[in-house]
Amino acid sequence: MKQHELSHGPDINGHALSRRDLFKRGAAGGLLAAAIQARAQTGGQDALAPIAQSGPASKYTPKLCAAFVRREGPYGMRWPGAVFDGEAALKKYAAEMQNTAKTLEVSLDLRSTPIYSEAEGKAWIADAEAAKADGLILVLLDRQDHAWPTATLAVNSSLPAVIFAPLGTAFTTNTRKIANTPGGLFCCSDDFSEAALGMRMLAAGAKLRETRYIVLKGTDRKDTEIADFGVRLRYVPADTFVQKYRAMADSDEIAALADRYIKHAESVKGPTVEDVRHGVKSLLVARQILQEEEGDAITMDCLGALGKTDISLPCISWSHMLDLGIPAACEADHTACVTHALSQYLLGRPGFQQDPVPETKHGWLIGAHCTCPTRLDGFNQPAAPYRIQPHHGMRDATPVPQWETGRRVTVFDVKLRTDAEVAPEVYISTGEVVGMNAVPPCGGCVVSVNLKLDGDPDLLNFPGFHQLFVYGDFKKELTGYCRLFGITPVVV
Repeated sequence: MKQHELSHGPDINGHALSRRDLFKRGAAGGLLAAAIQARAQTGGQDALAPIAQSGPASKYTPKLCAAFVRREGPYGMRWPGAVFDGEAALKKYAAEMQNTAKTLEVSLDLRSTPIYSEAEGKAWIADAEAAKADGLILVLLDRQDHAWPTATLAVNSSLPAVIFAPLGTAFTTNTRKIANTPGGLFCCSDDFSEAALGMRMLAAGAKLRETRYIVLKGTDRKDTEIADFGVRLRYVPADTFVQKYRAMADSDEIAALADRYIKHAESVKGPTVEDVRHGVKSLLVARQILQEEEGDAITMDCLGALGKTDISLPCISWSHMLDLGIPAACEADHTACVTHALSQYLLGRPGFQQDPVPETKHGWLIGAHCTCPTRLDGFNQPAAPYRIQPHHGMRDATPVPQWETGRRVTVFDVKLRTDAEVAPEVYISTGEVVGMNAVPPCGGCVVSVNLKLDGDPDLLNFPGFHQLFVYGDFKKELTGYCRLFGITPVVV
């Protein structure tokens, strides 16, 4: 690999960018769209075709059943009392629920009248189960009679249930009896954003269950799934990728995307233009495989399949797919398949799958890997500045995004069920970025992020592997999701 350095190319419109401009605007945002636009403006016929999910999740619309519950007639002296305008609350929360459903692109079956008896509540739940809904949303407009018994029935049903109780409809004596029941999320507030988050969780769980990963590993072809989470795995022989890569000719779209990675990088130190092109070529191979195999996401035993070949490892292409909202896990890791998809569906942003390293002098957890997304704040947000360099094997090309010191970060990982009697677990930690390591001279993978975790956990015994680092503090979202779907959250 010929050594050279490039820096500070023009932006997608050909304007010169300073280092400060790159930091302010982000470097890799809209690369595919930019390449398409550039080719269209020059009359090129080989513009970049879109890459998107092509599996069951891409075609599935989550179905939620919702209802209000209260007694008929005036409230009187019993809570929430005559001061509470139940009709106004119903209209307000119905509108917010429908708006949330539209935003989340879910189907909402909202019962036309409130549930006025426990018998009606049982019938509503039974109908939702028969319709194979993806979850229940029950809004309490009362604290009396059948209101909380109906909530209990919903939580104990076969469907995950979000219970929204505005102020005046819940005592702690109501909630403590069922608060820790798996399958329920309790939102006690006048602010419907609490319930809207629950709706997002239900939608994420449905999408996760429908997601099909294409697993490029080994020599066998088979279909299976990850228990409890429902993620589907379609194993495709790893040599399929090799054959398609070798058969694919170089093209204008490969050159266009590679050129933009180079032009928008802060620097390119080590890889040649051809190295970058060889790396982004894997994106087109992955696109073809996702379409042919009807996949929503992809993972590959990259080191096993490509490590001894002259084919570029797909680090840069996996990074790009993560930026586009396509879950792309490294090393055919099943738990990382779950966390990547969950981060994208629930948290609305890609995560950095990494190898955890303890640093004992400063008490840091270091996450190091060679594939990292650049749109760390979300798919529609500006990308982080990045440089391009070889990965730790001193070959190929990979983007190294700059993690911002002081940013809050969530670390999470999944422990799959190994015992039928023990629920799966999700390890959750939070902390902040305290810097990055220069690799080289440090050893290990080239994206190397230092975190100072809350609570100073025992780093030498830190649980899990290939955990995701995600910008933002999402402890509440992840613990709530776990309870809603019968998973044990473990805050580390």
